[in-house]
Amino acid sequence: MFLARRCATLENVDLELKQYALIIWKRIWIPLALVVLVGAVSLLTAKTPPPTYSSSMRFTVGVVPQELPDQFSYDNYYAWLSSEYLVDDMTGLVSSQMFASDVNRHLQEQGSGVQIPPGSIGGVTIGGKQHRILSLNVTWGNPDELAQITQAIVTTMEQDSGHYLAQLGTAGAMIQVIDTPSPPGQNPPSLTQRLDVPVRLLLALVAGLALAFLLDYLDSSVRGKSELEAMGIAVLAEVPKK
Repeated sequence: MFLARRCATLENVDLELKQYALIIWKRIWIPLALVVLVGAVSLLTAKTPPPTYSSSMRFTVGVVPQELPDQFSYDNYYAWLSSEYLVDDMTGLVSSQMFASDVNRHLQEQGSGVQIPPGSIGGVTIGGKQHRILSLNVTWGNPDELAQITQAIVTTMEQDSGHYLAQLGTAGAMIQVIDTPSPPGQNPPSLTQRLDVPVRLLLALVAGLALAFLLDYLDSSVRGKSELEAMGIAVLAEVPKK
């Protein structure tokens, strides 16, 4: 009994799938037309984004422990712990307006005409932390200007670090460059840029299929004897198409 019900269920599902396939096949031109239209419009209106370049550098941020001869202390441990907190603070500080202003000042001293708008350096500089190492990654649209910006950042870190660290309450700390800025390298297209056209085509296909089912639902014409039999009407004969 259970096996018979199971077979009947599978048969009904198979019939429904065939009916759905017939609905799609009858109006297959709708999703195909939408996909072709969206693809053509996307190709005609697509604009290649300007290239961007990145450069990275690393700094050590640390507190020099005080050496006390013939006396045991936990100063080394606290110095290491303070360095951890300093990296956290410096990660936020490099995106501040004050840091941007100092970078712009050093750019002017270098004779560069590049200026980073104050307050927007967070959009081009990203700070990360790993123990007592501060990593900076800078992204810019021009490789020559990027090299000037990274050099100004290094100069700012080396010459103005005492001012920043004094504000953070650790005047005895030091910042040193361990990895100089890497040569500007062009960034690959972002995931959004790579998936833009495929996602549009997929949405056009889904919209076309939905429209095909909607038109079939609104169509009140009889397309086969099965529909008449489903309404309780007996079919006496059927005239073939050919």
